[in-house]
Amino acid sequence: MRILMLSDVYFPRVNGVSTSIQSFARELQRQGHSVTLIAPDYGADHSDELELLRVPSRKVIVDPEDRMLKMDWVLQRVDLLAKCEYDLIHVQTPFVAHYLGLKLARQLGLPLAETYHTYFEEYLYNYISYLPRSWLRFAARRFSTAQCNSVDHVVVPSAPIEQALRRYGVKTPITIVPTGLELDRFSGGDGARFRDAHGIDRDRPLALYVGRMAHEKNIAFLLRAMKQAIRAMPELLFVMAGEGPAEHWAWQWVEREGLSDNVVFVGYLDRATQLLDCYRAADLFVFASRTETQGLVLLEAMALGTPVVSTAVLGTKTVLCDGRGVLIAKENEDDFSAKVLQLMRDDTARQTLSQAALDYVQDWSIGRMVERKLEVYARLLATQPNGRAAIGDSAG
Repeated sequence: MRILMLSDVYFPRVNGVSTSIQSFARELQRQGHSVTLIAPDYGADHSDELELLRVPSRKVIVDPEDRMLKMDWVLQRVDLLAKCEYDLIHVQTPFVAHYLGLKLARQLGLPLAETYHTYFEEYLYNYISYLPRSWLRFAARRFSTAQCNSVDHVVVPSAPIEQALRRYGVKTPITIVPTGLELDRFSGGDGARFRDAHGIDRDRPLALYVGRMAHEKNIAFLLRAMKQAIRAMPELLFVMAGEGPAEHWAWQWVEREGLSDNVVFVGYLDRATQLLDCYRAADLFVFASRTETQGLVLLEAMALGTPVVSTAVLGTKTVLCDGRGVLIAKENEDDFSAKVLQLMRDDTARQTLSQAALDYVQDWSIGRMVERKLEVYARLLATQPNGRAAIGDSAG
């Protein structure tokens, strides 16, 4: 099968969408299928195993991390794309890539799937705070409904997102396919190496957050809860790995609260080396996002045996199972900090939860999730007269 993917984001832009695309595409290729990804050119070198078509792009004023694809550049190359004889198009993001996908699907006569990765209803206010939240929620719902109803099939990472889209009025077929973990890549790691590199005592209790430094990740609550835990355990260190629009705010807040000796920002980490070391270095992983459609970092932490304390909201409710690698906390600073302290003070409980985490993530392998994705593609092609390949066909 030959699959053409389109996305407004991809590495070196680090986020969950980039990770999801890469994980699915690598596994599809491992199983003998062909994947081509159209993504922005960020003006920086980035080696990758995927077949990439980098498109000239413009900077996005409100978010300097992102780029806007130049659609016309791709449309001028439709004849070249037609020669590749793709079987379907899979769009990963709702911006230029979505509208480009619609045009290419019409011009190439191909079925069109789209993954709904981002819960915009609770997302937009963090970037357009000068407008009433009720207006932005209404706009997000209308926008999401129109886009989802314009494609042939929608893929979502969790049941709560499917339910939200149905409430909006989406009529298009929807299938739940979470992003799986490449378990062979989430092994190893050297916690002592990470601690030594950052001047952290090897015996110091360490809690970790990995993710975008963005307000929709609920980092303000997380910092307040960790401040409370630090007051009760002054030796506790909180490491925050990631970058984003709220990073400067978080740094100022830490300075203002007098927590500079207890909170360390380490930025983005290389996923193949430094990130694995970072997860291994942590005694505990903490998370509290309200907007996750899944929450892949939770599974990454558990795959390396790092137990989790997290709220369970929206997509994370479908990932987390209390006691299976995680203690689920309320979005309440007292409850969250109490669970952090409970595990930090009890080595046996922490080790038990660590083993439970390693067992639990086996159910979330990328191989299993690609099987579900291929079932979606098979159903999509079965309804389209132009589908050329059976699911079992190889890339060649």
